[in-house]
Amino acid sequence: MRPAGAPYSGDIAMGINQLEGYLLLQAERDHAADRARRFAGRLDWLTVAQRQEVERRYTQDQLDVTEQMLRKVAWRCEELRAEYQAVHLRLRCRLVAALLGGIALAVVATASVTAALVAG
Repeated sequence: MRPAGAPYSGDIAMGINQLEGYLLLQAERDHAADRARRFAGRLDWLTVAQRQEVERRYTQDQLDVTEQMLRKVAWRCEELRAEYQAVHLRLRCRLVAALLGGIALAVVATASVTAALVAG
C-alpha cells in the first residue's frame, strides 16, 4: 500500500493513464452514438437500413473529429510544455546569476571591511 500523497510508480501510473484513456474513449463513443441516433431520428423518411447507415457514418465522423481535436490539443500541450521549460530555464539562470552576484558583492564588502579594520 502506498502512503497517502506518494506518487505512483511508473508502471502503475501508466496503467491508470491507459485505463482513464479507455474510459474516456468509451464515453465519447457513447456520446457520439447518442448524437447520431438523435440526428437520424429526425430524418423520419429513412428506412431502417438507411437510418442505421446514417447513424454509423455520423458516429464515425464524430469520432474522427474528436480524434483530430485531441491530436491538436496534445500537440499544443507539448508546445506549451516546451515554452514553459524554456522560460523556467531562463528564470533559473537569472536566479543563479543574481545569487552569484550577491555572493560576490558580500565577499567584496567583507574584504573591504576587513581591510579597513586591519589598516585602521
